[in-house]
Amino acid sequence: MAEYDLSGINIPYNLDAEQSVLGAVLMDGDAMAELATTLQPDHFYVSLNREVYGVMLNMFLAGDKIDVVTVLEAVMRQGVFETSEQAKEYLTRIMTAVPSIASVGKYASIVVDKYMTRSLIFAAKEIIDAANEGTDDANTLIDFAEQKIFDIRSGAEVKGLTHISAIVLDRINALNDLYKRAKSGGGQTMTGLSTLYKELDKRIFGLNRSDLIILAARPGMGKTSFAMNIATNVGKKYNDTAIAVFSLEMSKEQIVSRMISSEASLTSESMKTGDIPAEKWKDIGRAAEVLSRLNIYIDDTPGITVAAIKSKLRRMKNLGLVVIDYLQLMSSTKNYNGNRVVEISDITRNLKIMAKELNVPVITLSQLARGPEQRPDKRPMLSDLRESGSIEQDADIVMFLYRNAYYDKTDPNVNACECIVAKNRHGETGTVPLGWDGEFTRFTNAEFARQEQ
Repeated sequence: MAEYDLSGINIPYNLDAEQSVLGAVLMDGDAMAELATTLQPDHFYVSLNREVYGVMLNMFLAGDKIDVVTVLEAVMRQGVFETSEQAKEYLTRIMTAVPSIASVGKYASIVVDKYMTRSLIFAAKEIIDAANEGTDDANTLIDFAEQKIFDIRSGAEVKGLTHISAIVLDRINALNDLYKRAKSGGGQTMTGLSTLYKELDKRIFGLNRSDLIILAARPGMGKTSFAMNIATNVGKKYNDTAIAVFSLEMSKEQIVSRMISSEASLTSESMKTGDIPAEKWKDIGRAAEVLSRLNIYIDDTPGITVAAIKSKLRRMKNLGLVVIDYLQLMSSTKNYNGNRVVEISDITRNLKIMAKELNVPVITLSQLARGPEQRPDKRPMLSDLRESGSIEQDADIVMFLYRNAYYDKTDPNVNACECIVAKNRHGETGTVPLGWDGEFTRFTNAEFARQEQ
């Protein structure tokens, strides 16, 4: 942890709780299974306790037996104590001082609580120093302050250099969980949230945490509808997952009207004119009930910045997906003197950072330049990304929507759509077939589209 001038401030810590945690583990090595996921070495204030617990944690991750003899040998091998006599005396003393082995979880909670309080003090000092320097504007300072507090709440302050053994164990456990889910489900599963578009899920392995996903298309291809279809599908499948939608182009009412149209199979014309067949009101009522249960939140603030989005998202519980419509309407907190390419590059870079910090997939819609209109094959390419800059570089996945019938009015396959995965950090690129039901602004799996024709 960084050093600060904290003259006159009492730094909170509980020596008895720190030593009781270590003593309890020495007496019952199995207690580490309870502690390993919540208690980290940096939570300890006393450097000696921090080092001893670090040794214990590494032993646990390596699958070594933990008791006073093995820990004594390990701390001496790693130079925690100068002499074996000092090590024996200290380990024996903290073992005899443990009030109750069964309360090790409570002792650990005290250690973490004191760490959080210390972190708040250190964060406050950093915020004060940043404000006193006067090099940043107020909005930047507010974002910095909010991020510091968010990091403490999310536990990011304890993250740093991590030994590969801990990461290997975490990945093996995650792989084992994935294997069990695949076996119990009778087939392939995925690492991310399902979009319920089967072929797309197979291609990108779902919507994965920390991913920045760019969805781009020419106007009229249905990118907003596709994004909202995905949001609705995720909301239906994952009841407890919160979904945040930032609509910079359309109002909340327009977005929800489209969702009702898709869910109730009500034509967009009926939505606008009110010419609704009497029998459709039952479907509208059912759609309203289904949509109202979804854990979706919509913000239609125009020209919103990444900092403002991040500030709102930090306050959401169980956040699982973010949708932004669309990139070119976003604003930056910095002045780029009209250089829109640099400004968009800054926005996409910050969107990727946000996705990683909040550990959620972020789907961001984007415009395309007019390049496809000038080519015989009008399927979009990465070079068509408007004001591209670093969009392609920062994105984990880039997807394009293309409907040939949009250009060729004689094409009989009016319901055919292609989702072109042009960049995919997790696997192969390629084209995913989809169905397009323009009457109800709804995308479907390709097999359903074929059955309807």
